[in-house]
Amino acid sequence: MNNQTKKVVLNGLMIALVCIATMAIQIPVPGTNGYVNIGDSIIFISSILFGPISGMLAGGIGSALADLLSGYTHWALFTLIIKGCEGYFVGLILRKGNTIFKNISATLIGLIVMGFGYFIAGSILEGSFIVAARSIPSNIIQGTVSIVLAIPLSHSLSNIKYVKSLKI
Repeated sequence: MNNQTKKVVLNGLMIALVCIATMAIQIPVPGTNGYVNIGDSIIFISSILFGPISGMLAGGIGSALADLLSGYTHWALFTLIIKGCEGYFVGLILRKGNTIFKNISATLIGLIVMGFGYFIAGSILEGSFIVAARSIPSNIIQGTVSIVLAIPLSHSLSNIKYVKSLKI
């Protein structure tokens, strides 16, 4: 399989995994018209293992698809941008070396990007920064749980010979 085909297939797979992980467990948050999910763990894994472009595509497209398919269409455009940026920044930070400390630092920055992005998006949708601030605790919980899942999973996956061969 040539390198371009490998990239397309891998990115498509990661997009699908983010969408599925986002839709599989959705805990509605009444005050925000949104939900808590574990899709960020797959965004982090994609960014850690395959870099910023894969993280951006998986995060943005996969999460926006989940919003569209789950009836949260009002969030889809914001999600495309926010989750795309989240995946991109995590992958970009880890481009020059990948240690546990860097993984934790990068994913914490990803959590901040996600939380701030949804705070701004919520402010736009709700017309109030105060109302949008209600989403901060649930976004922190979602990001933290995703970090706890993603770091050990990505570390384990990175040691598999086949996964190493997929670096794009």
